[in-house]
Amino acid sequence: MASHATRAVGVDIGGTGIKAGVVDLEKGVLESRRVKVATPPGAEPKDVLAAVTEVLSTLEVTDSIPLGVAFPAIVKHGRTLSAANVSEKWIGFEAEKFFEEGLEREIHFANDADVAGIAEHRYGAARDQHGLTILTTLGTGIGSAMLYNGVLMPNSELGHLQRAGHGKDAEAYAAYSAMEREELSWEQWAERLQWYYSYVESLFSPDLFIVGGGVSKHADKFLHLLELKTPIVPAVHRNNAGIIGAAALALG
Repeated sequence: MASHATRAVGVDIGGTGIKAGVVDLEKGVLESRRVKVATPPGAEPKDVLAAVTEVLSTLEVTDSIPLGVAFPAIVKHGRTLSAANVSEKWIGFEAEKFFEEGLEREIHFANDADVAGIAEHRYGAARDQHGLTILTTLGTGIGSAMLYNGVLMPNSELGHLQRAGHGKDAEAYAAYSAMEREELSWEQWAERLQWYYSYVESLFSPDLFIVGGGVSKHADKFLHLLELKTPIVPAVHRNNAGIIGAAALALG
């Protein structure tokens, strides 16, 4: 792909929605409107591909513009190795090849939380940050990105830390979806986040936490309720971080 490109398309595939936009790579902002469709029920590969094709058609972009795709799974050498909030058919699936053949173009394919971390490092809350930054996206699940002095350590999957004695992972207990599902107050949800971030803090001693996902726009309702040794701030790009990061990585 052309490394001199100044714009690229980012597609962010999530458990509930698929979002896309054209990104100005110099400024790290959307230069088009954000297009969104619902993630198809069951989120099987062929249906997700059809939805991605739909959003790209709506954006009316040409194949000459680099394309990055973010996906909610462990991604290694273009293959998806997990299936959180999507069909189990993605496990061990040649996803990058599947999308390239289906879209008839080259793409760059990566984990959704990892690309959000890249967006915040290049253009947002982690810019010029030294040491260990851990970004978490609080949505349908909990995604995570770990960057040390700006270098991404991919596929950290900190949303799947186990809750001792409960038989469930962290995201089932503390994701934003848990708050909505159980109709928790901000204070009740913050108690769960306190457990989660304290646990992550004890494991990694990070220098900065960044909270991303759509709920980060309500950061004033819950971040001040957390008591941590590590600074914790909302993501600058909020729910657009996946689109921006995917586009940024589209150049390889």
